[in-house]
Amino acid sequence: MKGLVVRNTGSWYVVMPDDAPERLINCKIKGNLRLKGFRCTNPVAVGDRVSLDVKPDGTAFIVAIEPRRNYIIRRASNLSKEFQIIASNLDQALLVVTLTHPETSTTFIDRFLATAEAYRVPTVLAINKTDLLDDAEGRELIDAVAGLYRHIGYEVITLSTLTGEGLDELKQALLGKTTLLSGNSGVGKSSIINRILPEARLRVGDISQVHHTGMHTTTFSEMLALPDGGWLIDTPGVKGFGTIDFEREEVAHFFPEIFETARDCRYGNCTHTHEPGCAVRDAVEQHLISESRYASYLSILDDSNPDKYRKPF
Repeated sequence: MKGLVVRNTGSWYVVMPDDAPERLINCKIKGNLRLKGFRCTNPVAVGDRVSLDVKPDGTAFIVAIEPRRNYIIRRASNLSKEFQIIASNLDQALLVVTLTHPETSTTFIDRFLATAEAYRVPTVLAINKTDLLDDAEGRELIDAVAGLYRHIGYEVITLSTLTGEGLDELKQALLGKTTLLSGNSGVGKSSIINRILPEARLRVGDISQVHHTGMHTTTFSEMLALPDGGWLIDTPGVKGFGTIDFEREEVAHFFPEIFETARDCRYGNCTHTHEPGCAVRDAVEQHLISESRYASYLSILDDSNPDKYRKPF
């Protein structure tokens, strides 16, 4: 029996079988699936296509995973040498960010975008809670951040679940696609789902008044069917995004504007940190490349990860 993994609760995987999509099967992982040599905390991820072995008593085991078209990973919490597969077989990712209450750092945004580039997942950036920045200064900030990423080539949608701004545009962007929904805790992912899928009735998390960060409301990953076609994969909010699997010489490949500008560097192996004739550093000084993007590039270069996981495809 083959099917699609639609939920991961940590202990169980819920699979929708191909021949009976109205039926959901709770599954465990066959023990030998954990012995593949990959240092991941979850060998099976939401979005995986799998083969099942269903016993006469109804007990079901995932015995094989079909080759993944793509996936996104991040470093596992407190386990610098292990990683977590967030979701697989994606058409795109939707990264939800906020510029206030809480403020999403550009470093977080850029690390996510670079990882998505590395794993061949197009990303749409959604700037949420625009209603909290409704004065001239706030709109100027929204326009500046949106303009920065649009100039690089990313699709950016400005959103407010309170006023409805951008919701129609968002629904169109999601139509017919399997989309990973991600972002820091507290940026309003649950509120977005509730506006798109009212029947989901997800609990909206409170914002800590002390730290102005979000309280986690989603504790597992789940695929939600969209009414007009497509899937939205809801994932737990993350506090930070640790990139892994980047060789120093390939980091620039995942910053489109840096990669393009690097063609004019004097040296082909330029790291854009100190070399003479570096077109990238010149572009930063001339404000043709954002200083925040360059700082994010340098922060990934500085990541210490000598025992790297290699992409298995």
